[in-house]
Amino acid sequence: MTDFAGLVAVVTGGASGIGRAAAETLSARGASVAVLDREPEVAEPLTGFRCDVTNDDEVTAAIDAVAERFGGIDVLVNNAGIGAQGDVAANSGEEWHRVLDVNVVGMARVSAAALPHLRRSEHAAVVNTCSIAAWAGLPNRALYSASKGAVLSLTLAMATDHLPDRIRVNCVCPGTVDTPWIGRLLDAAADPAAERAALQARQPIGRLVTAEEVANAIAYLASPLSGSTTGTTLAVDGGMYGLRPRGPARN
Repeated sequence: MTDFAGLVAVVTGGASGIGRAAAETLSARGASVAVLDREPEVAEPLTGFRCDVTNDDEVTAAIDAVAERFGGIDVLVNNAGIGAQGDVAANSGEEWHRVLDVNVVGMARVSAAALPHLRRSEHAAVVNTCSIAAWAGLPNRALYSASKGAVLSLTLAMATDHLPDRIRVNCVCPGTVDTPWIGRLLDAAADPAAERAALQARQPIGRLVTAEEVANAIAYLASPLSGSTTGTTLAVDGGMYGLRPRGPARN
């Protein structure tokens, strides 16, 4: 597909995991892709830009550099995020502020910086990476869930605010995705194999979601072919949100 031909896409947190898969998918479908990351080492045809989404100056400088390099910005994928474990008492106030700053305020910073460029695009789209944790009560994910619940609400508010600008805003809600972050959590578990099996069983399809599957959903929402899709939350969660099967999935 070449539905992104001639368009410029920015992907935050695009050097690994879901972000990298999204950047590669958008590039394969014709976009010029700028990866914003704290460690922006990426292979051509992707272009990396150093950016910490908690730093106002770095965000502004990175967005301006992308627009100057490519002549504008058409698509923004707000993917940068960090995880947190534990119940509501497990994390310090400092950690609450840190996670919310990255996962929520970081999206607002990058979006605000990109707005002038998106307003000039004929195919402007923003896709925020949310999570199943925004609308399902997962154990020991209080802080993370709170941040992703905020992302869901932010997405709907942005979609409404920017209707006059013709900027579409949507989000994806992945389930448990087989990414390096999940890999590190599994490695730290007392029984990594048992923990992986439990995570797989939690999803009705019986396996973890792949980063490429989430990337394809992001591309769908960002594509000019989806011009009437805005304010939408797209689950890519193996059926976690809506399905209640009576037995295990067939593999």
